[in-house]
Amino acid sequence: MRRIQQPGPETPGRIQWAECHGLRFPLTLQPGLTLLEAVRRGFAAAGFVSGTVKLDGLSLSPFAYVMPALSQTPEHAAFYSGTFRPVGVARIEVGAMTFGLRDGAPFFHAHALWVEGDGRRSGGHILPDETMVAEEITLSAVGLDGAAFLGEVDPETNFKLFGPRPAEPLGATREGRFFALRVKPNIDFCGALETFCAERGIARATIHGGVGSTIGARFEEGGVVENFATEVAITGGTVADDGGGPEAQIDVALVDYTGAMAAGRYRRGDNPVLMTFELVLEAG
Repeated sequence: MRRIQQPGPETPGRIQWAECHGLRFPLTLQPGLTLLEAVRRGFAAAGFVSGTVKLDGLSLSPFAYVMPALSQTPEHAAFYSGTFRPVGVARIEVGAMTFGLRDGAPFFHAHALWVEGDGRRSGGHILPDETMVAEEITLSAVGLDGAAFLGEVDPETNFKLFGPRPAEPLGATREGRFFALRVKPNIDFCGALETFCAERGIARATIHGGVGSTIGARFEEGGVVENFATEVAITGGTVADDGGGPEAQIDVALVDYTGAMAAGRYRRGDNPVLMTFELVLEAG
């Protein structure tokens, strides 16, 4: 299994999780607002403060993002590039967002692939306060009731990362059994979700959101990403037990630190997490 040494010691519990209720809902974003404010308003209107969003089809202008990069100091195992601000309207092809709170205020973590105004395809990590919604759109979202993603300093990676925490119920009746998760570095991503479901007797689960990084990538179809620093968005995923134990089928899109993009289905047992991977599991 590929492994990248992090600057700090491993923290206990390689999966951080909180069980909660949840609700799938249509999230309408209004143009002329920062992406962060548009998402905040949409979640607030539905009665939520945290959850996930599928970003496919979203148009952005102005738009600011960073890409994965090699770290120039021993303080991090990998880092971010400088900020890119392409001209014109960028249109998201595929992407995912985790929405929650950091430093007591709304914040998000979002990775995507997109087409820029000049036709160039690229991908990376969207900056919340420097990016604006260009056109009204309704996206698929999941709100959490009884848990929230909170940005906290992670001593292992030396980054401030989203992690799920139990939260006060929001006072509305929500259906379903949901789990907010963060998978930590250097464990196989598919295997972690399979073990998590097996330990809780979850026969079937749907993945919502899914923002993180793996140490390169290995795909079922045979594709390989060798460069270790990636930004990944889950484009679709399930965990199902058809009699032989849970098996994860997780489709992703990613960009590596050279700007190369790739997409495919993760090969089980061969995709360890680099920094973090956040997602929501809906059981059933």
